[in-house]
Amino acid sequence: MKLLEKLGITTAMAVSAFVVLTGCSNNAAASDKGDVQAKTEVVKPVISDRQLSYRNQDLEDESTVIPPKVTYTDAAPGTSKRIPRAYQDAPPMIPHSVEGLLPITKDNNQCLGCHMPDVASSMGATPIPPSHFTNFRPKTEVKGGIIFKNGKPIANTSDEKLGNVSIKKQQHLYQGRFNCSQCHAPQANVKPLVGSTFKPEYTKKDGAFKSSWNDDAFMKDIDTTKN
Repeated sequence: MKLLEKLGITTAMAVSAFVVLTGCSNNAAASDKGDVQAKTEVVKPVISDRQLSYRNQDLEDESTVIPPKVTYTDAAPGTSKRIPRAYQDAPPMIPHSVEGLLPITKDNNQCLGCHMPDVASSMGATPIPPSHFTNFRPKTEVKGGIIFKNGKPIANTSDEKLGNVSIKKQQHLYQGRFNCSQCHAPQANVKPLVGSTFKPEYTKKDGAFKSSWNDDAFMKDIDTTKN
């Protein structure tokens, strides 16, 4: 202590210096410890592409990937359980086997044998709705660079007004609807990798299995012409 006094260093100054040095030492130790922790956190297990894939396959090389075998129901028409629609008026999916029914052509459509409205009830099948017996497409022609819709000239298709549209009800299936499998499809027997929690809310009580398309609801304010 006398030596410190001879050097002009008071007791208070010595204590302060000790505290500062101690603090620096502790900070340095803490810093070193932090560096070790940072290095430890950086070194983590690497997730491979294979682990990111639901199929547990290499995402960059699919040369050995074999798609799972897909099967469809073999239930005959009229013996299967109907599939609820995905939403109100959604195209119903095909619950029965389509063996021998495809491909559908405009001259060969075996679906009509059961689903035409006049026989559907007796066959236990879903009847084809009125929308499929309606022509919504106006007659379109181009003359001298001018577009005509049902004989009325329009600047372009976006200028078409409801007054230029004629909706024709028909007694036969509209030709634009002949390809049933364009909207209706059989369902494969597969187990989804990710399940769906979606639950439809139908606007009609029987919306899961019945179309609500009818003249009263959709065409009451539209003039139609008989074909």
